[in-house]
Amino acid sequence: METDAKEEISVEYEAVDKDIFKDCSNIAFYRRQKQQLSKKSTYQALLDSVTIGKDSTNFQIINEATKVPLLTEVYGIEGNIFRLKINEKIPLKPRYEVPDVLTSKPSTVRLISCSRDTGSLELTNGKGDLKCHITANPFKVDLVSEEEVVMSINSLGQLYFEHLQIPLKERATKENEEDASVDTSQQNQEDLGLWEEKFGKYVDVKVNGPASIGLDFSLHGFEYLYGIPQHAESHQLKNTGDGDAYRLYNLDVYGYKINDKMGIYGSVPYLLAHKLGRTLGIFWLNSSETLVEINTEPAVKYSLTQMGTVAAKQKVRSRTNVHWMSESGIIDVFLLTGPTPSDVFKQYSSLTEQLGKK
Repeated sequence: METDAKEEISVEYEAVDKDIFKDCSNIAFYRRQKQQLSKKSTYQALLDSVTIGKDSTNFQIINEATKVPLLTEVYGIEGNIFRLKINEKIPLKPRYEVPDVLTSKPSTVRLISCSRDTGSLELTNGKGDLKCHITANPFKVDLVSEEEVVMSINSLGQLYFEHLQIPLKERATKENEEDASVDTSQQNQEDLGLWEEKFGKYVDVKVNGPASIGLDFSLHGFEYLYGIPQHAESHQLKNTGDGDAYRLYNLDVYGYKINDKMGIYGSVPYLLAHKLGRTLGIFWLNSSETLVEINTEPAVKYSLTQMGTVAAKQKVRSRTNVHWMSESGIIDVFLLTGPTPSDVFKQYSSLTEQLGKK
């Protein structure tokens, strides 16, 4: 016991001071997303813009506040994988897309429109056992397996997309005078870290201005999540409080603390969710700094009463909400539908297995 105590003290003594690294409160794009999402601005899918091609189904979505259109692409990938991409329809310049993680261009499966009306669109793979149900207003995507919704995307309305802007020095000075509704004061720019972000003695200049993205995923019936390495945490991912997200940002930390969500040597934006009879995976293809928030709502039982008498008991399924936020790039996410753990590993390796062989 005495030896163990000394070793524990030694490890704690050698742990690096976390204050020399950023936490969520120091990360500008995290603050901006939290601030904007609190205003409950929503996106709407324009289903009259749907085009169904050989490789993908495309349509536009638009934010009720900005009115700037985004292009959404839904792909069916061989091996029971769906791919969702969201990008600016007409960006000022091409936004960064990760070029060298996928083994090759994934082999696609033509998606079939099996149901469509003014408010929704349903796509299915060739077998018909997997469906992608798209709701127009507010924009939401449900992944349906054997008539059961296993995953919902943007059900919490946390889709966030910062559009590339003209650099401040290139804007006409009269812009501020003409639009008094927009707070573009120097103090506000600094507080939000739009074009320049400071931490300690370091200054990070944002050449293209703010460009962060975010999206939420609700996993129905799932309480057990794993992945998004590397962190010196428990194998099962824990819930995150406000300002306590898992950080994917490579840090060369010799004396790191255990049971901590701070990033260390590597970052892999790959998450697994497991429950009895089903395993799912989310592969968030983005190489910029990324934060992941997790909130599990466990299953609960409640009683339905009628005239003061207990009529029945019902069980509300557990649900885990995962919120991904990245500093830049586009939304490009692969939904690995399993259904077994082995299937999910095969689906992930089919996309990335050659990376370690280069």
